[in-house]
Parts: sequence; C-alpha cells; structure tokens
Amino acid sequence: MGRVIRMQRKGSSTLYKAHTSKRVAPAQFRTLDFSEREGYIKGLVKEIVHDPGRGAPLAKVVFRDCYRYKQRQEYFIAVEGLHTGQFIYCGKKASMTVGNVLPVNALPEGTVVSNCEVKTGDRGSVARASGTSSTIIGHSEDGKKTRIRLPSGARKTVPGNCRAMVGVCAGGGRTDKPIMKAGRAFYKAKAKRKGWPHVRGV
Repeated sequence: MGRVIRMQRKGSSTLYKAHTSKRVAPAQFRTLDFSEREGYIKGLVKEIVHDPGRGAPLAKVVFRDCYRYKQRQEYFIAVEGLHTGQFIYCGKKASMTVGNVLPVNALPEGTVVSNCEVKTGDRGSVARASGTSSTIIGHSEDGKKTRIRLPSGARKTVPGNCRAMVGVCAGGGRTDKPIMKAGRAFYKAKAKRKGWPHVRGV
C-alpha cells in the first residue's frame, strides 16, 4: 500500500485552500478603453491599504466613469513614492511620472516599471511582488514590440501597447526583518495557502 505524499495531500484537502475571505480586491489596471488608448484619464489616490496575503500595499484609486455619471474604484499595486491625495494619470498621453500608467512603447529605454502587462489589456501580470520591478531594454523600429527585463533577470518581448506603471513596487525590504519566533511565522502562513509548520516526515 502506497503512501499519500505531501504534494498529493494538497490536491483535495480543504486545509490547503487559499484563505481569501479577508482579501481586499484583485489588483488590476483599469479595463483598457478609448480614453487610455487615445489620450489619458485622471485618477485620485484615496488611500493606501494592506491586502492580507500580499507583501505589497494596494492603492485605492478613484476615476470618473467615462460613460455614466458615477465614479469607478480601482485597486492598483502601490509603487514607492505614491501617496494619498496624489493624482495619477493613465493612458498613452500621460506624462512619465512615478505612479502613472503608460503603454510600454511610450516609455524610453531604461525606464523602471512594475505590474507590466504581457498581453494587451490583461490588466497587469509581471513584476507585482513587493520591491520588484521590470526594466525596459529596447523597442522595435515600428514600436509594435518592446523588450523588458523581468525581476528574475529573464528578458521578454511584449506587445508595445501593453501597459505598465512607472516605478518600483512598494513594500521592498519586507524580508529584511527577521521573523524571530514561530508565532509570527504562524500568522504569516495563515494568510496564505501554506502548509505550515513543515515537518521532516521521518
């Protein structure tokens, strides 16, 4: 009779389900629309919030709805230097300032960006962890493709109209503080889908 090994236990058990009840919101850019494709739109940073199970803080940004009389709330991954009360601009014609969201082909080589899209309109998928960033390393002649360096050091080619936020993800240096005791490790793992404590299994 075989043993149920550790990875197999993670398949069916409710013990390993992600603890998502206290999570704030999915961290995503705005849905790509006409105002971002052709110009820019202004948003106001209302507050910076902690999201359980995520190292980086989230910024709650309020935009005016382009089509109806209402406001739209979005949660972006905050970058270092972002503060409440700050106006941020999203779109092709936005200025290259920390916190603004632009297409990667509108940014010069060497720009440090975070929460970069990989497919056009996917609302951000790489360089999202605390303290991480990607660097723009080159553009094709026609601007349809852009090469970026990922946090791992790998290089990737993405479509030029993929969006990214200028700046480094906030919350860097989180791992510098020693955990010191098992109780803190317990609460850290509690927010995630971690099987903790790890036993040697002998």
